Amino acid sequence: MLEKSAYSFTSYGIMTCGISKRPIAFFTKEVSYILKKNTLTFILMLLLGLVAGTLIGQLLSPYAVLSFLTKSVELTWQPKADLLVIRYDLNLLVRLNLISIVGLAVGFWLYRKL
Repeated sequence: MLEKSAYSFTSYGIMTCGISKRPIAFFTKEVSYILKKNTLTFILMLLLGLVAGTLIGQLLSPYAVLSFLTKSVELTWQPKADLLVIRYDLNLLVRLNLISIVGLAVGFWLYRKL
């Protein structure tokens, strides 16, 4: 009688434990390339959804009835440093409204559908 192994391999060559299904090891370089490509695609889809939501919010801003969807909240971060050799001053500003967050969710949904 053949015993079933507690370890299995996925189609990408990832060895997983049969009990917890957590990845144990990667066996090919192609797998790491696929994961990087998927991460880049994921970030790109989120950014596209965020930009599309922001554009739709800008188009809907003249309508007073939809003001709750287009009211923006600004998040800022301004790190600065002077290390005598290098000095930097970075200004990061993110404006979020409800429609841009919906666009972010749509970008995530589209990524999952790929």
